[in-house]
Amino acid sequence: MKPLYKTTAFLWLMILSLSVFSQDVPLYDTLVKPLLIARQFGFTEGASVDKKGNVFFTDQNNNKIWKYDTKGKLTLFLDSAGRSNGTYFDNKGNLITCADEHNQLWSISPKGKITVILKDYQGHLMNGPNDVWVDNKGGIYMTDPYYQRPWWSRTKSDLDGQKVYYLPKGAAQPIIVIDNFMQPNGIVGTPDGKHLYCADIQEKKTYKYDINKDGTLGNRQLFMELGSDGMTLDAKGNVYLTGHGGITICSPQGKKIGYIPINEPSTTNLCFSGKNRKVLFITARTAVYTLKMKVRGVE
Repeated sequence: MKPLYKTTAFLWLMILSLSVFSQDVPLYDTLVKPLLIARQFGFTEGASVDKKGNVFFTDQNNNKIWKYDTKGKLTLFLDSAGRSNGTYFDNKGNLITCADEHNQLWSISPKGKITVILKDYQGHLMNGPNDVWVDNKGGIYMTDPYYQRPWWSRTKSDLDGQKVYYLPKGAAQPIIVIDNFMQPNGIVGTPDGKHLYCADIQEKKTYKYDINKDGTLGNRQLFMELGSDGMTLDAKGNVYLTGHGGITICSPQGKKIGYIPINEPSTTNLCFSGKNRKVLFITARTAVYTLKMKVRGVE
């Protein structure tokens, strides 16, 4: 019979070995710091990636949309951009933007042609479209919080509350899908169209919903005790939340599994970019950053 201490040591060695081999590949190299790309903006937001891997993001204060291509070149895509905030590409390559200069929803073609797809809600001004996600059917989910803007003449909301809307493809008016948030903000859905994540930034919570066939939402679940300005997903189903000081990474089960510090007051939005979707592009107020990842994005 082997001595007990040798048997115990062997068992612990086996447990440690199994734990090492069962661990997932790290999402990124934690020794590598995010790379500052540029600091020349008023307030950056709305990072979205096109089918080629190029990133488009907004500088809301300066009323512009910028393009950062897969070769690392930064160019101006659109001036007089409707004070666009959140953005997302539809299946046809049009950039859907929350143009809150006049509280509208825009579709911008690859050549920069603007089409207003939503002007109001039942004759009332929207609060200020903030963030969007487009589903596989071409329907648009939109958060509509009220943030007083210096370019507005009005000083109060024209609506009853701050809500989340769904605009079915081809519809003239959206439907309300979330009406019990204090201040909705970041939003993103899963590639299979089954689940939607949405943050109540004032309540400092992010929720997960099931998406019904008609675009309405059900089975509300508290996902994370943390709000978010913008958010994105990776191929493992992890959710990336923006906020003060950096990026919080959550597992599909809603547990914090990582944190990417950014040397800025706050991060505002992000997306996976590049030809293989393995470069995390981050907007952070007056600056934008990138970070090479070991996991792909899904947008």
